[in-house]
Amino acid sequence: MKNPKMIYKVMLGSAFFCLAIFFVILVTDVSMGSGPFLTLFFVLLALSFNGFERLKSFSYTVWIFAAVTISMYFPHLFIKVGDFEMKKLIVPLLQIIMFGMGSQMSVKDFTGVIKMPKGVIIGIVAQYTIMPIVGFSIATLFNFPAEIAAGVLLIGCAPSGLASNVMSYIAKANLALAVTLAAIATLLSPLLTPLLMKVLAGQYIEIKFWSMMLDIINMMILPIVAGFIFNLFSKSKISSRARIGQLASFLFIIMVKNFIYLKTTDVTVSAVFITFLWDMFWFYFLPLIVSISMKKIFHEFDTWMDKVLSFVSMAGIALIITIITAAGRDSLMEVGLLLIFAMFIHNVAGYSLGYGVAKIFRMSERDCRTVAFEVGMQNGGLASGLALQMGKIATVGLAPAIFGPLMNITGSSLATYWRDKKPKKEK
Repeated sequence: MKNPKMIYKVMLGSAFFCLAIFFVILVTDVSMGSGPFLTLFFVLLALSFNGFERLKSFSYTVWIFAAVTISMYFPHLFIKVGDFEMKKLIVPLLQIIMFGMGSQMSVKDFTGVIKMPKGVIIGIVAQYTIMPIVGFSIATLFNFPAEIAAGVLLIGCAPSGLASNVMSYIAKANLALAVTLAAIATLLSPLLTPLLMKVLAGQYIEIKFWSMMLDIINMMILPIVAGFIFNLFSKSKISSRARIGQLASFLFIIMVKNFIYLKTTDVTVSAVFITFLWDMFWFYFLPLIVSISMKKIFHEFDTWMDKVLSFVSMAGIALIITIITAAGRDSLMEVGLLLIFAMFIHNVAGYSLGYGVAKIFRMSERDCRTVAFEVGMQNGGLASGLALQMGKIATVGLAPAIFGPLMNITGSSLATYWRDKKPKKEK
């Protein structure tokens, strides 16, 4: 077809044709399966959205729905491949996503604490009070099974993720504040997430504080450190003295992690030393060597590397959600609609209360929008990884798996609404 727009319209029409077939099969109860048609509907819908400017931002969310649909109808495809258990991919994928996040950051992202202290303090306090309290209220009110309730609390106690920064950008909010809040919330998560879980979720399941802290450091902090180092040698234009200072601080973080590991687990000094060497290899020397080498070999390295990491991160999140959905399919069939409704309330309450608190403290409209996104949107990947480390991916991991796609829908809608509603010029 000569008109590219027509191709997307044909895809959109084909998508709704597949949806019609799905409903016909569902109503008539014929022998042929309805799953492939519903999956094809979401795939074609996601592809067609790329041809419409106002719908383009929803394309990724629809891809998530396609992934969830196929995992609900064909869970065996995402539980095991031969003798390999697919859930073993969750932590490495999460580490790659966090590395990608770190590679887009630098020490400058933390200067917002100095430039915007009021916004940072209000945003961080709101982040680690509103969502945990709302999560606890929902878990109590809905009377979910213990491990499902713990999952609701887990997503509430997690820090904000990279998606909130994207939504702040779309909504014309304060992007500098958003990046600073996400960075600080992430750095505080090894302490605050286990502490809040211990206090609020301890009645539902056993929470091992130090073990959860180490899991968060391994899944988030060390990959982000690796991303920082990668950025330091591939993008940052700073003095050698400043670069050495940052490398020393990253080394200190790795040493502290291994000191905590030594003091809180029954392992020998030699075992800790071996772990330290592995951490140094994967999260310190490897990103340093790769960034220097690739910058010398490839032209326009920064541009295409950002695109690769962005694609890998998006695909990684989709695969994590798919694996968790497949693993928890049976539990999801029991509490699915109620849990979806609960997560919707949790998410929307985060936006509303975050925005409201910022308004109470007389923050600007742009800052209020930023706090709303940072509070309402959580790092579902981290919550899923922690659920896996607990050995409860099929129960505790369900709420994070639902919250992730849901917050993308609500966040995209809210961001699009605010994008078209420019903040008034404030004094």
